[in-house]
Amino acid sequence: MILDLLSVAAGGALGASARWGVSFIVPFPLATLAVNVLGSFLIGVVWVLLGPRWLPFLMVGVMGGFTTFSSFSLDMFRLVEDGRSGLALVHLLGSVALPLAAVWLGVMAARVWE
Repeated sequence: MILDLLSVAAGGALGASARWGVSFIVPFPLATLAVNVLGSFLIGVVWVLLGPRWLPFLMVGVMGGFTTFSSFSLDMFRLVEDGRSGLALVHLLGSVALPLAAVWLGVMAARVWE
């Protein structure tokens, strides 16, 4: 358990650093798009070629630090592949609409206390 935690932490540091580095190469907001697309591609490759044994370091750590969108994309793929399209649609709509609503609420709440 502790080795998995350390693995996730080390991977997360690498992934977050890589994401930060992309912002110096690709302009905003294209950097976010590039990170999300690249991270989603890479998590698919890792899932197929390396499998679950790399989950803590590469998939949760590196890819999670690089982009949480990659995890979301893999979840969506797995739901559709498993024939759970209804749940995939709910997950898709909820994962886009709810975070957008949360950002809006957070901005509105913060502006009250400004």
